[in-house]
Amino acid sequence: MNLSIIIPLLNEEESLKELQQWIEKVMTANNFSYEVIFIDDGSTDNSWPIIEELSKENQNIKGIRFLRNYGKSQALHAGFAKAQGDVIITMDADLQDSPDEIPELYSMIIDQKYDLVSGWKKKRFDSVVSKNLPSKLFNWAARKTSGVALNDFNCGLKAYKKVVVKNIEVSGEMHRYIPVLAKNAGFAKIGEKVVVHQARKYGSTKFGMERFINGFLDLITIWFLSRFGKRPMHLFGAWGVVMFLIGFLSAGYIGFMKLYRLYDKQSTILITDNPWFYIALTTMIIGTQLFLAGFLGEIILRTKNNEERYKVSKEINL
Repeated sequence: MNLSIIIPLLNEEESLKELQQWIEKVMTANNFSYEVIFIDDGSTDNSWPIIEELSKENQNIKGIRFLRNYGKSQALHAGFAKAQGDVIITMDADLQDSPDEIPELYSMIIDQKYDLVSGWKKKRFDSVVSKNLPSKLFNWAARKTSGVALNDFNCGLKAYKKVVVKNIEVSGEMHRYIPVLAKNAGFAKIGEKVVVHQARKYGSTKFGMERFINGFLDLITIWFLSRFGKRPMHLFGAWGVVMFLIGFLSAGYIGFMKLYRLYDKQSTILITDNPWFYIALTTMIIGTQLFLAGFLGEIILRTKNNEERYKVSKEINL
């Protein structure tokens, strides 16, 4: 099979039929063998009945329905697990991503041997203040922190080799950083393609300004996980030892100076009246806590279970 097209969605009943007709037109024109996997992330409208109807008309249409809304990352995870195509395409269901981009994305993966190609919506039709400017700031921070030279981490239109999606773990709200996850997994050839961004035709966006705040927090998380996720003791343990030694040596120095002054018959004060004693004690306590955090992190890492992050209520053609 040439292509698996994975489409997570939430309450997009107006756009689904039009999107499917558009995809089918592109697939037929290019003679692709394909599957379209719709992941209904807890829609409360008629999205799922429409997916069922489309699947009866075309056996290439497949569906996964979550019991409730779990988030885009979980939807992509479910789609990646089921995908069978040589090239995996992800796109949004709101018609802002154009299926006409798929043949060139496919060619970049197959012919140019990219591991991953991310879309870049260079010209956007979103609000400048509420979306464009925060998005530019977010993408700049992501580039600097991750070392992945992409202009648009948030673009939902991406293409992957099958081996990539089978070897990365998308969880939490990490769908924005799939290119970073791929890089950390060892897939180095990551490209970018300018794609058309279309104005939303139906409904309203499901993401607010909070996605940028969450995005920055996730960026810190992925930076930490990429560097210390497999060895938390290397960070917490090292800082804990340093802090403890600073506090211990400082307390030792305070004690030594106390004894020296007593021996030399100089005036002195109680150690507990010296404010530096409490600073040294606090530093030792913080150092001990950091060391224990690293130690507990190592234990959790070695004993954790891969729990189900979402519940599927129905599947179609899978």
